[in-house]
Amino acid sequence: MTQSISVKCKLIVTSNLCGEIDRTLEGFADACNQILEVAKRENCWNTTKLHHKVYKPVREATGLKANHVCQAIRRVIGNAKAVKQIHKFRPTSISLDVRTFAYKEGTQSVGVTLMCGRVEFKLSIGGYQIALLRGQTPTSATMNRTKLGQYFINFVVDIPTQPTGKTPKVIGVDLGRRDIATTSTGKSWNGKQIQSIRDRYSKARANVQSKRTRSSRRLLRRLSGKERKFQEWLNHNISKQLVQDAKRINAALAFEDLTNIRESLNQKPRSKVERRRTNNWAFYQLRLFAGYKANIAGVRVVFVPPAYTSQTCSRCHHIHPIKGKSYRNGKAFKCGHCGFEHDADINAANNIAALGVNEVNSPEIPGIACQLEGQLSLFPTGEIWDKAPATPQG
Repeated sequence: MTQSISVKCKLIVTSNLCGEIDRTLEGFADACNQILEVAKRENCWNTTKLHHKVYKPVREATGLKANHVCQAIRRVIGNAKAVKQIHKFRPTSISLDVRTFAYKEGTQSVGVTLMCGRVEFKLSIGGYQIALLRGQTPTSATMNRTKLGQYFINFVVDIPTQPTGKTPKVIGVDLGRRDIATTSTGKSWNGKQIQSIRDRYSKARANVQSKRTRSSRRLLRRLSGKERKFQEWLNHNISKQLVQDAKRINAALAFEDLTNIRESLNQKPRSKVERRRTNNWAFYQLRLFAGYKANIAGVRVVFVPPAYTSQTCSRCHHIHPIKGKSYRNGKAFKCGHCGFEHDADINAANNIAALGVNEVNSPEIPGIACQLEGQLSLFPTGEIWDKAPATPQG
């Protein structure tokens, strides 16, 4: 088994070649925009059919190489599937395949086909990139230009993954806004910093949006980029620590399956500020980062039903008998059945871990419902619950 990852490498570009790269990027963006216009006009989103409609006229109009036009068609179709509304393509990147680039490990260089022909560039990379590219023959890549005028190429390489197996240990991860992530081992990452940064960027965007000028639009894109990069940096760090902790004790990671959580939360009456904060919550990105890192490290990741994980006591597995009420109050959890008191997020993480143990070791055992005056406590059967700990885990 392998895991595909992107390796970002800086290109050493001489001043006389910058114009050739920019000309190729502009031609590729122009080709994408022409293809998008035809696809919208004729409502054609099939790669093969669209190819027959646009290949010859686009190549004649732009002067691009044959494989560049093919990659432009694939990019338009791929973007149409990924986003609801495609905006105009900008000359910032170009997709490459095995016919339009070649990585040379011996000289740490890459040959790229531009509109003027094949050009070779030296790579400015460190030991981390060299180790990832060692013995690799990348077949796809993306070359891009930054706002500062620097050029990079992102190689897609396949990294072998370590096999995963059954393990009696599972680390439950509870995701939230007050604490971005809390584990059943007692570790947590406070979300106060990122919330304050998001609020600051939101206020700055509101001030800029009122101006409606070209410079304000550029500033909006820059603000969005800074906020996105900070979010990615934070999620990379959290996911790395989660995987390292699981790898160290030979445990699996269990997350709640929060699919469509935004849609369900947006149906509830909330203030504009609360709606914005919820919609900016990048828990899915954190799951993705943890997923591919865990795959490479040989750590298994499972997803469990989120129902009642925050309301259930992790010691006696009871929930509040009155519908609509809970033993949880902010960060505190106190069970009215057994008197157990604990941090509410760690209590939820313990419940997620318990469900994860069942998913990892006995996926064939279905979850059962414990009826409590109209409420259902969705937990699996088995010895795991017969031997509930007398003291809180983590």
